Amino acid sequence: MKVTFMGAGSTVFAKNVLGDTMLCESFHDVEIALYDIDGDRLEESYILITAMNNTVNEGRATVKKYLGVENRKDALRGADFVVDAIQVGLYDPCTIIDFEIPKKYGLRQTIGDTLGIGGIMRALRTIQVLKGFAADMEEVCPDAWFLNYTNPMAMISGFMQRYTKVKTIGLCHSVQVCSEGIMKALGMEDKMEGRYETIAGINHMAWLLDIRDKDGNDLYPEIRRRAKEKNASEKHTDMVRYDYIDKLGYYCTESSEHNSEYNAFYIKPGREDLIEKFNIPLDEYPRRCVNQIAAWAKQKEEIMAGGKVEHTRSREYASRIMEAIVTNTPYKIGGNVINHGLISNLPYEACVEVPCLVDRAGIHPTYIGELPLQLAAMNASNIYPQMLTIEAAVTGDRQKVYQAAMMDPHTAATLSTDEIVAMCDELLDAHEKAGYPCL
Repeated sequence: MKVTFMGAGSTVFAKNVLGDTMLCESFHDVEIALYDIDGDRLEESYILITAMNNTVNEGRATVKKYLGVENRKDALRGADFVVDAIQVGLYDPCTIIDFEIPKKYGLRQTIGDTLGIGGIMRALRTIQVLKGFAADMEEVCPDAWFLNYTNPMAMISGFMQRYTKVKTIGLCHSVQVCSEGIMKALGMEDKMEGRYETIAGINHMAWLLDIRDKDGNDLYPEIRRRAKEKNASEKHTDMVRYDYIDKLGYYCTESSEHNSEYNAFYIKPGREDLIEKFNIPLDEYPRRCVNQIAAWAKQKEEIMAGGKVEHTRSREYASRIMEAIVTNTPYKIGGNVINHGLISNLPYEACVEVPCLVDRAGIHPTYIGELPLQLAAMNASNIYPQMLTIEAAVTGDRQKVYQAAMMDPHTAATLSTDEIVAMCDELLDAHEKAGYPCL
């Protein structure tokens, strides 16, 4: 079996996914192809993955590295699975551009990688690169599964699924930790064992629709009571999502700093009181990037531990999907797929996040039916900007970029249509000048 990791310079994530794969009994002799366009980061990952192979896998895997676009086809050739974890334009220059130009117009963001103007720009420049990935895969590994971890998940996965022939599933980290996180935060650990749940919606805004203990008792009444009490009594880092529980009735998968910018409710011009009340960390993603860059040398030293790299299997879905498909051992995941009626009150061509069953025959999404209307409305407010962004990337139509930004709830609540057009033009020109064209 061959696994190609695109964006192997994401060293820690590559370690988790590839370490998980090596620990699968059926995959000890896996061939691993590491691909990146950054030679230094690729070399670091190659050294680390090779060391981990020797430590946890008796050196049985074959690890190869491929640098640059000219070697991309060779990295992909014959792959059974392709893991995508790229960040086009990195923090510098592209994330800086995505945050600093909107700030000039009075538009403030927290993360900017999923929706909002930051998410739109990230999708546009990433899809330009993925067009090349898809063409290469269709030629040299047409039967491979593309396991996408790159954000903005719904736009990237939606593009691949609708406009290429590549078998694609979008994967996130937040579904598998959603209910566990809130139950621990609310002191309900005693109810966790044996619980069962249903989660569906869109990426980063999939809803914990139902959660019950092992005896079938509905846990939501107590979750709602405790969440409202906690928001009223203390400052904490998840206040936006607890407000969702109070006002919309349900909790969602991704963090409050993310969800604070997916709507028009919390980040408003001149409303510093709301920023304070809901403890919203503006400019959070750039801050994280700076800290991660500064800490990487030390972290690399700790991971390498004198050349011995240990690993315990993580909760990432990638290796479980590979194992289920290759060994026909069924597994359930939360996956991002084209809707096609799975959630009946969301658009047919939307990319939705739903439970999926995996086996040798592939990945099989499950039917959900209608979401509660208020949840469908929240999802739809994000879906239409996502779909317009994909159209813009496919057609090269700048007008579609303007329209995507106009339909974004947070952007529209802050800026006029003329301001949105001017901001989009400035962003598109800045990315073009930096060498990362969006159209």
